[in-house]
Amino acid sequence: HRGPALRERLRAVHAAFAKPLELAQRRPAVERALAQLAPLLAPDFALEALATPVSVLPGIGPRRAELLAKRGLRSVGDLLFHLPSGYDDRRDLASVADLEVGRRATFVARVLGCGFGTWRGGRGRGGRMFEAVVGDDTGTVNLKWFRGGEAIQKLVRKDALLLVTGDVKRYRFSKELQHPEVEAIDPDGPAQAEDRPTVVPVYPNFDGLHPRALRRAIRAALLDYADLVAGQLPDAIVRQRGLPSPADALRALHAPDRDADVAALQQRSSKAHQRLILEELFLLELGLALRKSRQAQVPGPPLRCDGPRVDAAVAGLPFQLTGAQCRCWKEIAGDLSRPHPMSRLLEGDVGSGKTVIAFLAAVAAAESGHQTALMAPTELLAEQHHRTLTGLSGREHLRIELLTASQSRTHGEAVRAGLLSGSVDCVVGTHALLQEGVVFRSLGLVVVDEQHRFGVRQRAALSDKSEHGAPHTLVMTATPIPRTLSMTLYGDLDLSVIDELPPGRKPARTVLVRSGEGRQVADLLRETTARGEQVYVVYPLVEESEKSDLRAATESAERIRAAFPDLAVDLVHGRLDASARAKAMARFESGETDVLVSTTVVEVGVDVANATLMIVEHAERFGLAQLHQLRGRIGRGDRPGTCVLVARGVTEGSEARLAAMLETTDGFAIAEADLRIRGPGEFLGTRQSGRLIDLRVADLLRDVKLLA
Repeated sequence: HRGPALRERLRAVHAAFAKPLELAQRRPAVERALAQLAPLLAPDFALEALATPVSVLPGIGPRRAELLAKRGLRSVGDLLFHLPSGYDDRRDLASVADLEVGRRATFVARVLGCGFGTWRGGRGRGGRMFEAVVGDDTGTVNLKWFRGGEAIQKLVRKDALLLVTGDVKRYRFSKELQHPEVEAIDPDGPAQAEDRPTVVPVYPNFDGLHPRALRRAIRAALLDYADLVAGQLPDAIVRQRGLPSPADALRALHAPDRDADVAALQQRSSKAHQRLILEELFLLELGLALRKSRQAQVPGPPLRCDGPRVDAAVAGLPFQLTGAQCRCWKEIAGDLSRPHPMSRLLEGDVGSGKTVIAFLAAVAAAESGHQTALMAPTELLAEQHHRTLTGLSGREHLRIELLTASQSRTHGEAVRAGLLSGSVDCVVGTHALLQEGVVFRSLGLVVVDEQHRFGVRQRAALSDKSEHGAPHTLVMTATPIPRTLSMTLYGDLDLSVIDELPPGRKPARTVLVRSGEGRQVADLLRETTARGEQVYVVYPLVEESEKSDLRAATESAERIRAAFPDLAVDLVHGRLDASARAKAMARFESGETDVLVSTTVVEVGVDVANATLMIVEHAERFGLAQLHQLRGRIGRGDRPGTCVLVARGVTEGSEARLAAMLETTDGFAIAEADLRIRGPGEFLGTRQSGRLIDLRVADLLRDVKLLA
């Protein structure tokens, strides 16, 4: 497939072998020819050959190549790693009488009658179909093809003996198979010819491409290209586990032997699967390790974490640090004191006290003559961090400013001037911190809150604003990453976990209310406010219907005002300007407002100890992590909280999410459930964040033991 140059050199090798000479005389000519051939067999040749378009394979013309390309299968290498989704075990043939509805089966039957007919469906649908009645000594069954009948009729003819494979369905009072795979059998030969595969790979269905055509193309790719797939796994692991070569693994999966263990193949636990999965995970982990290793070589500003300002900041805290907070601060302080940039993930449940650790790190940066930038995903969260840090700092430890897009131009210019001159120690903001006009005198620490809401490029753009070596980076998240995934998702970050809530904090009670049970919610709201406690009512945001969500929240606020005229009700949403939103939040925090209605166009990121009831409307439309975060906003004082999930419909996966919320308040258990429900790809948001390559063979949830 490399054209004339390769063919010419192969001819030279062939000629050297073909000469009628003794081996000793032939050897120098063979070695010379192979030396000429060697550059074409180097690793780059293998990679180049595996990138050959699928159109070189027999039976793959332009139309089929286009069909494959739509599924991401453009090269021969793509085809080799397009693994079967299952297997048909055709070694054990069923009789027609034993066919079970809802199960896949293979059987031999003779065509008793066949021809074209018509079918009619609902809403005026219908068309032409090809059908056949086939049977054996035990009974008969119908076969139907709603498309491709012209091609099928050449094979399915009266009295033909067929090997049939497909899913058995019920149609009225009889059984049928729709679009089964059929293969002609020589009536004079054995029922299972030796050259016919008896364990057949099943691939995801492609409209317009027959499964047999796809199998033929993959077999052709195996024959000519499988041996070019290089193995990178360390030899010790290969020997220890008794693994096949990558080429043999691909052959075992695409063309299983007659005695293959079908159960292991179906469960993806075979040695062949293990080899390819371990190859992929090894390269993934190696890439993360190399990235981390490179980061460790980059110069960064060492920060003093045991100076008088830091000691005074710790002593001046209005509460005692928990054991978990002390452990995490010690780990972070150790990193900050080194002359290389820290890259650490601080993970802790909602309300566990991550902001305090970020505050101490910012004080250490200021004591060392450097500045801190804290970036939050929403203005509301940025405003909350600014209030929290200002409250912790007083006027003694840090000069803190807030920078968001909705602030006045005069304020923004003053903050930017302070950052440039160095008079501002710490700036808290949103994406506004990434603007070109934001220049730091000496940026030493970057804190990113809720990392999953930012792309890698945004985090890097903030880090690039330092002119004194790479700044230290602290990534904070209240969305726990399952322990099974943290080593991969954040493989280039060191991990600190605050796994302890402040003393006296009690987990919130969770209640599920269905549509039509509004009286129960109203009673809870009345009881809560009668005790002098406060309430959140939150509506979901679906971007496409932002206006309708805002209207629903507005109408809800009016209904609550009408039903409870003695209560003060406020409404917060993303279209309010910053000053109006700040005033509404201030009223709620001071206790003037009894009920705060909000859309999650702004995340409810306030810390109000007196708020003990969270009512989540349309809970079925929220993600599990979102629901857990919202629940964490209540019961932050000495009184327990109640989270009411109001489900007004059922969506795919919503029942599983709601069940998980009722079962546990443990953030890590919630994260594991979220991972099970959504699968790794969606859970990690890899396409949006660009953190992980798309895995072709491995599954981070299923293969966690192999990952370890």
